[in-house]
Amino acid sequence: MNTSRVDWAAVKADFPVLQRMIDGQRLVYLDSANTSQKPNAVIDAMADFMRNGYAPINRSAYRMAGEATDLFEGARSKVQRFINARSVNEVVFTKNATESINLIAQTWGRANLQAGDVVVLTHMEHHANIVPWHMLVAELGIELRWIPLTDDGLLDLSNLSSLLDGAKVLSFTAMSNVLGTITPVKQLCAAAHAAGAIAIVDACQYVPHNVTDVQAWDADFAMFSGHKMVGPSGIGVLWGREELLDAMPPFLGGGNMIGDVRLDGFTTAELPSKFEAGTPPIVEVIGLGAAVDYLSNIGMANIRQHEMQLTEYALSTLSTRYGDDITIHGPRNVEVRGAVLSFAFRGIHPHDISQILDEKNVCVRAGHHCAKPLMKLLGANATARASFYIYNNQTDADALADALDGASDIFGV
Repeated sequence: MNTSRVDWAAVKADFPVLQRMIDGQRLVYLDSANTSQKPNAVIDAMADFMRNGYAPINRSAYRMAGEATDLFEGARSKVQRFINARSVNEVVFTKNATESINLIAQTWGRANLQAGDVVVLTHMEHHANIVPWHMLVAELGIELRWIPLTDDGLLDLSNLSSLLDGAKVLSFTAMSNVLGTITPVKQLCAAAHAAGAIAIVDACQYVPHNVTDVQAWDADFAMFSGHKMVGPSGIGVLWGREELLDAMPPFLGGGNMIGDVRLDGFTTAELPSKFEAGTPPIVEVIGLGAAVDYLSNIGMANIRQHEMQLTEYALSTLSTRYGDDITIHGPRNVEVRGAVLSFAFRGIHPHDISQILDEKNVCVRAGHHCAKPLMKLLGANATARASFYIYNNQTDADALADALDGASDIFGV
C-alpha cells in the first residue's frame, strides 16, 4: 500500500492540540496507546450537535428528537461497517472496552460457567481482561490458564491445544498495549472453537490502527474504546454474535433496555437496546461516528502502512543511536507489532524519563500500563512507553531520541 497518497502533514494539522507551543517548543504527543488526540472533525461534530440539535433519543416524537435518534443510530451503522459486523444488532454501545469485558463476564460468564470450568488468557493481557475473570474465580470457582510468551514477545502457542483442552473461553488481546505484539487472531479463534470454547478479542489497541473484520476473525465477542481511535472518552463498543447476545441476560436494568415492566416482572427490549440501560452518551456516540468517518477517509490500510514505516524508523533510530543502552520490549519485526515502544533506558527510572522528556514537550507514558503480570515477566515494575499514531512522523521519533540525551545528561549516564 502506497501511503504517499495521504497528506500526513495535513492529517497532523487536523489536530488543534498539536499546533500548541509550550515555552516556544512544539508538542510531541507519543501517548496514543493511552488515549488519542481529537481532530477538528470530531470536535466540530460534537459541538454542532450540542449547539444545534441536542435532544433525547428513542423517547420523544418531536422533530429534533427524531434527528438526534437518526444521528445516534447512524453512528451505530458506521461502526457496524467499520468492523464488518453482520448487523447493527451486534453493535452495543458501552462506556469503554473495560465495561464491555465486564459485561460479558457478568452476563455470559455467570449464565454459562460453573466451578471447574476453564478460561484461558495470555500473559500479555491488560488488567481489564484479567480482573473480571478473577472475580468469577472467586464467585464461581472457575479455573484460569495462561498462554505464555516467547523471548521476543510473541505468544508461545506450542502447547495451545493442551491449554484449551476442556476450556469454555479463550479471551485475548489482538495487540499488546505494552509489547505492541499483534496476535494471530484468526488462528486463536479457530483453535478456541475447535476446543469447544468461545473466543473473546480485546481489540482496544488493534481497531484504531488496522483493518478490522470481525467476521473474518470468526470471533464471538470483541470490544474497543472510542478515545483510542480519535474519538471521545466515555464511549466504547461491544460487538458480539447476535445469537449469543440474544441468549444473554441483561447487564443493567432500566431506561432503554426494557420491553415491558409490570408489578410481577419485566421483559427486555430487542438487541442492541437490551444492553443499553439508561440515557446513553449521545454526544459521545456522535463523536465516535465522526471518528469512524475520519479514519475511514484516510483508510485503515494506509494508517497501518504509515505506522509500520514509522515504527521501523523509530526502532532503527533508537537502536542505532543507543545500542545496548536501550532495551525495547516486544518483537523487532514490524509485520507483527504495532507502533508501541515500551523501553528501559540506561537504568533511569521510567517516571524520571517521562518527566525529563516532558521538559522537551515529548509526551510518553511511564508506569505498568495496566499490565502488572506482564511487567513481572519483563523483570520491571514499570517501563517508559512511546506510542505513535496517524499524526506522528519521523520528526517526532527524532525528538524522542534527542530528548533521551537530556535524560542521560541529567543523570550522568
